[in-house]
Amino acid sequence: MRFLELKEIGDRLFTLRKRAGYTQEQFAELVGLSNRAYADIERGNVNMRLETVLRICSALHITPDDLLAEKGSSTAMRREEIFARLDLCTPKEQETALSVLSAYLRSLE
Repeated sequence: MRFLELKEIGDRLFTLRKRAGYTQEQFAELVGLSNRAYADIERGNVNMRLETVLRICSALHITPDDLLAEKGSSTAMRREEIFARLDLCTPKEQETALSVLSAYLRSLE
């Protein structure tokens, strides 16, 4: 089992938090962290203490493995994370991202 890098954990947290319907500020308060501390975790800038991992997992109703370990279907999880981030973009940003992806996929043919 491979453990994820801080940035990957942050991306996973972002996706799980958004799926649960929390803003960053709401979630930080729920798990007893300052907004800045939680934002730094989600950006992958800092490591978490075990106590923090457990509080976050409890709030999201997941296990530490769900947060910290690579899944067998990591491609599916990465796809979910990308789509979650894309949903937060403006329509223009979405169109740009899809155009870039489309151009890349055409280049593979």
